[in-house]
Amino acid sequence: MPIAVETSTLLADFERFLRHQRGLAENTVRAYHGDLMHLAAFVASTSGESINIDEALHATALGDLRAWLAAMSQDGLSHTTLARRGAACRAFYGWAADTGRVESNPALRLSSARPSVTVPTVITPDAVETLLHVAEGRCDDDDPMHLRDWAAAELLYATGMRVGELAGLDMRDLDLDQRLVRVLGKGSKERIVPFGVPAKRAVMEWLRRGRPQLVRPATDGALLLGQRGRRVDQRQVRAAIHELCQAAGIDDIAPHGLRHTAATHLLTGGSDLRSVQEVLGHASLTTTQRYTHVSAERLRATYQLAHPRA
Repeated sequence: MPIAVETSTLLADFERFLRHQRGLAENTVRAYHGDLMHLAAFVASTSGESINIDEALHATALGDLRAWLAAMSQDGLSHTTLARRGAACRAFYGWAADTGRVESNPALRLSSARPSVTVPTVITPDAVETLLHVAEGRCDDDDPMHLRDWAAAELLYATGMRVGELAGLDMRDLDLDQRLVRVLGKGSKERIVPFGVPAKRAVMEWLRRGRPQLVRPATDGALLLGQRGRRVDQRQVRAAIHELCQAAGIDDIAPHGLRHTAATHLLTGGSDLRSVQEVLGHASLTTTQRYTHVSAERLRATYQLAHPRA
């Protein structure tokens, strides 16, 4: 029987907790909300009664959670989605039990599905050099969009930041003298990331020749702007990187691919995992470890030089 569609007090309170106390990103909050709505609908459909969202969530037992995850697995949902939905349940019922909203936590003994580990898509240092060379070369026409795209590409590769973090940068976040940028990451967590001389040069050219052409009276303090003088949109950055890849004649890569590439090249160049974790803003070192696969050759070479029995 379908669930009665109405506002859920439980979910509204839980969302406030995630936003204001856990400090989770809005995308995560929305994803957890959708996961729990899906769970409530599943429990309602198996109960044979007309119940609302809160009643369904109150009625959920460990067996329901296992049956729900099993049904989604049979439907072919990815390990990553199953892992997130399990995490949403554990977070919700842990909070609900701690705050007395439910008598017991049915997710306490719910096993954690491990998300599948995918190998990040990266490009070679030579391909990056070609991409950035093409981005710079297009700026000879003083087109502000070309100058912006050059600065965006240089910053993405130099800092490994996410495209949303790049789009959210304000002028005050940059320290060009020290070559540092303040990045607001997931969960509103700030980090300070260094960048190199090429990125500084691209940003300075954008500020000198590009941004003044686009600034409008209504322009806020955004670093990167769109054609109409407003803060650049993430989709515009993605489109720009795809266009640059095509112009450079290299394998197409998304802005997030430049993040993967930056991390991989840092590790290959000798940086340690903890430093790369700080640069990328990963909450867990496990996430950063995805990039260690590309360092096998460097590790083998180091071993050959350093180990007495190599």
